[in-house]
Formats: sequence, structure tokens, C-alpha cells
Amino acid sequence: MSAPDLTHDGFRSMRGAVFRYLFALCALLSIATTVAIVLTLLIDSLDFFAAISPIDFLTGTRWSPTNDPVSFGVLPLVSGTLVITFGSALIALPIGLLTAIYLSEYASRRRRAFLKPALEVLAGVPTVIYGYFALVYITPALDVILPLSTFNALSASIIVGIMIIPMVSSISEDAMSAVPDSLRQASYGLGATKFTVSTSVVVPAALSGIFSSFILALSRAIGETMIVAIAAGQTPRMLDITDPGGMFLDSIQPMTSAMVQIGASDVVGASTAYKSLFAVGLTLFVITFAMNLVSEWIASRYREVYQ
Repeated sequence: MSAPDLTHDGFRSMRGAVFRYLFALCALLSIATTVAIVLTLLIDSLDFFAAISPIDFLTGTRWSPTNDPVSFGVLPLVSGTLVITFGSALIALPIGLLTAIYLSEYASRRRRAFLKPALEVLAGVPTVIYGYFALVYITPALDVILPLSTFNALSASIIVGIMIIPMVSSISEDAMSAVPDSLRQASYGLGATKFTVSTSVVVPAALSGIFSSFILALSRAIGETMIVAIAAGQTPRMLDITDPGGMFLDSIQPMTSAMVQIGASDVVGASTAYKSLFAVGLTLFVITFAMNLVSEWIASRYREVYQ
């Protein structure tokens, strides 16, 4: 009986240990990066709140960090962000869900193999291209019908909605594909049509994944920067629910656009105006983090487990 190849076994063991520590290092690096970003936001935001009351910041209705009289009320920026998010949701959520239903329940395997990657190409288009497309093509086309400003929330909302469609459709389609075929076959055995099976069986069974895709897509819309910076304008103003037309037809300024404006301006690095960039960033981070927590809660609370 020959002796075992100790050299070979030792090499395999050492290689496994190297890869294990390498993967652990990558995981720690991603966590360290996130912690560093959060700490940076917190430290500079605390410097800002030492000069400006958090209550004035969170409840103020005027945002003017560089023009006299200066004012640091974040509500107009939150208002602009909500307008873009709401407008993009009206486009992305129904189209993305219907696309997911088609890919999961109606498309053949061959069509799905072609359509899903083609749809996900939209997610790879640089957002600056989306922004210029909205400014150069969407706004002039809509201006024929509606009295739009050159920079407006409607064009930005449409393009942001198009941008997040792949996120909604891809995650929702994955959730629907995970529904067991036995549920579909049982419904067909009871005489249900494909439409009934899709809307009354598959969609409810995949509801946790669908809601998660909605929230993740809206979080992406809230954090979008280049599209709104190029197409939506830089006019911070409060949301007026009594005038939905004017709310979308005129220029607004979401939080991300305000951060770009401050960062690209000539304000002094240690000034309160510059520090407000981090306060707005912290506000944006808290909002998106809360939405991601809600997404995780919905996914865990309503997840269906099939054997």
C-alpha cells in the first residue's frame, strides 16, 4: 500500500486557507468602506449641526446655502426627491411588473433568454447619457403637448422610471420563477386560464419578492444623481399637492442635485455651506437605509417557503 501524497494534500490545504483569508479580507474591506462612508457623513454632519439647528434643517422650507440670506431648510430638497420618486414609480412599477409577468408566464424559454438580457442592458447605460437624452429629446417632445420649462421634473421622472424598469422586472421575474409549477398545474387543473393563474396564483405567491423589487427600485430612484442634475434643474421648492401639473412641469431640485451643486461650487471647504453637503447626504442615506430595511422586513415577513 503506497503512502499518501502529503505534499499534495498540504498544498491543497494551504491553497484553501489562502483563498479563505482572501475572501474574508474582501468581505471586511466592503464593510470597512461602508463604515468609513457613514463615519464621514456623521462627523461632517455634526460640524454642520453645531452651527445650524437640526430642527431648522429638518423643518425649514427654504434652501439657499450660498445666497444671502442663507437658509438651510432641507424640506424643499426632500420635496423634489419625492416628486421624482413618485413620477418614476408611476412608470417603472406597472411596466416592470407586467414585463416580469410576461417573461415568467408567457414568454417561451427562447424568448426569455433573449429578452431578459436585452432588458437588463438598460441598467448598464451610464446615467449621464439618460440625463442628456431627457434634456435633448424627451423635453422637446413633451413641450409640443405641455408647457414645460427647459428643466423640469416630468422628463427627469420619465427617464428615471425607464432606468429602474430592469431592476423591477428582473427581481420580480426571479421571484415569480421561484414559484413551484405544482401551484400552476393545480390551478390549470381547476380550469383557470393563464391570465388567472398569473395574476391570482403566481403574483400573490411571489409578492414578497415583488414588493422588495419595488422598494429597491425606488431607493435607486431616490439616490439617482446625474439624470436629475441635468434634466430636473436646480430650483428648490416645496411640493404643492394642489398643483400636480406645476409640480412636474417646472424646475425642481432633489437632494442629489443639491449635493452636486454645492460640491461643484466655489464654497470654502470649512464653511457651513460646504458642510451642508454632508448633512443632506446623511439625510439621503437615512431615507434609503430605512427603505432597504423595510424591503428586508417585507421579504422575510411574507416570504413563501416551498418544499
